[in-house]
Amino acid sequence: MLVNDKIWVAQGDVPCCLLLNQANRHGLIAGASGTGKTVTLKVLAEGFSNAGVPVFMADVKGDVTGMAQGGAISDNLRQRMDFFGIKEDEFSFQGCPMRVWDMLGGDGVPVRITVSDMGPTLLSRLLGLSDVQEGVLNIVFRVADDQGLLLIDLKDLRAMLAYVLEHAKEYQATYGNVSAQSVGAIQRSLIAVEDQGGDVFFGEPSLELDDWFACAPDGRGYVNLLNASRLIQSPQVYAMFLLWMLSSLFEGLPEVGDPDKPRFVFFFDEAHLLFDGMPKGLRDKIVQVVKLIRSKGVGVYFITQSPSDIPDEVLAQLSNRIQHGLRAYTPAEQKAVRAAADSFRANPAFDSAQALQDLGTGEALVSLLDEEGKPSVVQRAKVLFPQCRMAAADADVMQSVLAGQGDLMDKYGTAVDRLSAYETIEGQNAEAEANAKLAAERAAFEKEKAEFEAQRQKEAQKAERERQKAEEKAAQAAQREQERQQRQLEREAEAAAKREVAEQARAEREAQRKQEQMAKQVGRFANSILGTFGREATRQLTRGLFNSLKRR
Repeated sequence: MLVNDKIWVAQGDVPCCLLLNQANRHGLIAGASGTGKTVTLKVLAEGFSNAGVPVFMADVKGDVTGMAQGGAISDNLRQRMDFFGIKEDEFSFQGCPMRVWDMLGGDGVPVRITVSDMGPTLLSRLLGLSDVQEGVLNIVFRVADDQGLLLIDLKDLRAMLAYVLEHAKEYQATYGNVSAQSVGAIQRSLIAVEDQGGDVFFGEPSLELDDWFACAPDGRGYVNLLNASRLIQSPQVYAMFLLWMLSSLFEGLPEVGDPDKPRFVFFFDEAHLLFDGMPKGLRDKIVQVVKLIRSKGVGVYFITQSPSDIPDEVLAQLSNRIQHGLRAYTPAEQKAVRAAADSFRANPAFDSAQALQDLGTGEALVSLLDEEGKPSVVQRAKVLFPQCRMAAADADVMQSVLAGQGDLMDKYGTAVDRLSAYETIEGQNAEAEANAKLAAERAAFEKEKAEFEAQRQKEAQKAERERQKAEEKAAQAAQREQERQQRQLEREAEAAAKREVAEQARAEREAQRKQEQMAKQVGRFANSILGTFGREATRQLTRGLFNSLKRR
């Protein structure tokens, strides 16, 4: 409850009030389950809201939504009013102006951040990477920056990992070695993050934290409620998102010194999730942020079961403390109780260690900073009840809250997938593939052309051989024909010669026959003459006739 610029938190022997000008010195709300931490959280948050200070908190169990709805009187509440000296007619129940956000696509304004926003350090923590694998992830981010490739969502990171591995030899001299084993391990870790909703909250439009610094029209600060009932089932994602938010506030806000009231208050529920297994380098960064962020007007309040869940370096920065009951059943728990008791400025009226074990629900040991910034003497006190509803808000109230976020839904409701590393690399791969395909087609064409040319030459050579064979065959045929004709001519000449010889022989025989016939005729004639002129005259006449015939 806001009273005269201070938040009345609890009532012990004296009122326990959180001074707004000391609220950025951070705080702690601790206690075992069921001791009243959520009620204390609501009291503080609505006090800041009424003071015009926007706050952020995660609704892990679903009951913080009751801050949007006014509470109601009950017999138990009347008894508490009597204890605090509050008159029923002087007390007003009211809800706080609220905005509901969601990282996993549920009810609320979508919360998205880019892979680049988270950065390699927080992302390595989220993925549970080793030092070597974190080094590879740093190289991937550096190459993306140097190449002007945007890392927006997980598919961008996957594409970038594959790209760097593909060009590992080219980058080795400049950035260092990138092994396939490390890239494979990172890719496998990304699968786990995707299963936890990473494919939903990594993207754009990314969250602008200025939207969480707004106040309602009536001047009260908005209670920015992160719907974390599902998100808490992915503790690494939950812790890394809140750590990113804290780091972004630190890096993005200007210095304001010590303001009259915080500019923004950040409640970190289930804070132990942040520090479980955290490497020293990241823990040192958190310590630095917690130490310095107060000068930027931001108060950070950790909510956890035991102060031992938080490293001493961080715990030392939490000056406003509300410690609910602790249970000590083991030596380790008893040690934690004594440590928690020793962290308070002692009150001689009671034993803080014993009181921590005796506190009932709604009671706490409270030590808040005074006007001079010094821790007050610890008080055993009862925590005030909130003006809002203790339990979760009714469905119609939440529906009204969600319906009133139209401006934010217009801004963040639709995911945007603009040109980034994935599209650029896919384009390069597609171009390379097209070029390779074109080169392959060209090579195939050249091969086909060569094969065609070789076939053409082969066929030409075959045709030439066939032509030569035909010519040879024709020449041989011509030669044979010529030889045949020559033989024919020779045969004909021989036959003609034979005929001539035969004719000559015949002629000679004919001539001889004729001569013989003539001789016979002459003989006969001579014989006839011989009978007339005598033998001598006959011989001379016959000789003369023969000579005459010879001359013929």
